[in-house]
Amino acid sequence: MKAVIYHAFSHKEAEEHDVQELGSQRAEAFVRAFLKQSIPHWSQQDCESHLQRKAVVLEYFTHQKPKQQQKKSKGLTAKQRRDMRLFDINPEQQRYSLFLPLHELWKQYIRDLCSGLKPDTRLMIQAKLLKADFHGAVISVTKSKCPSYVGVTGILLQETKHVFKIITKEDHLKVIPKLNCVFTIEMDGFISYIYGSKFQLCSRERSAKKFKVKGTIDL
Repeated sequence: MKAVIYHAFSHKEAEEHDVQELGSQRAEAFVRAFLKQSIPHWSQQDCESHLQRKAVVLEYFTHQKPKQQQKKSKGLTAKQRRDMRLFDINPEQQRYSLFLPLHELWKQYIRDLCSGLKPDTRLMIQAKLLKADFHGAVISVTKSKCPSYVGVTGILLQETKHVFKIITKEDHLKVIPKLNCVFTIEMDGFISYIYGSKFQLCSRERSAKKFKVKGTIDL
């Protein structure tokens, strides 16, 4: 029965199917070399005695290279940025006319953000303006505890957590604190008020903040 189910390849059949004949020296040499490579810490005698008793699952092991810890590049600190004066605007670039194209870009940005500033969507516009980027907007100081700030109007160049930097039509760079000031932004007949005391956030932080609606807001 065993011979009917299977039998060893003859020499001719082995050549036809490109199979090494059972018991050939090349096959035995290949098996020994393969076992030595797969189980390098075993001797040939241990390997043969073990294989007579149980099967061994052979796997392909790759030599893993030790992982090198990548050093994370540290950014500049706030003090280093101040010392390097990275955000200072050169005096020769403090001209109102240079930033008029920026203002035109900002107007198009707000129109796209608020879907055209339609009067019937006033609440939606207010909510979006709270998280909008105001760089390039024409901004005015309407109320302030410091009278010298009232009436200052210009294009917003830089916004930090506590101040607005504005370039006026007279080419004067004004640094206006947000605290105790009320600002207005007019766009296509729509006027929005900014209470600086409640607006002391960086623009990137403001985009993720949830603002609470309040009935009255003091300076």
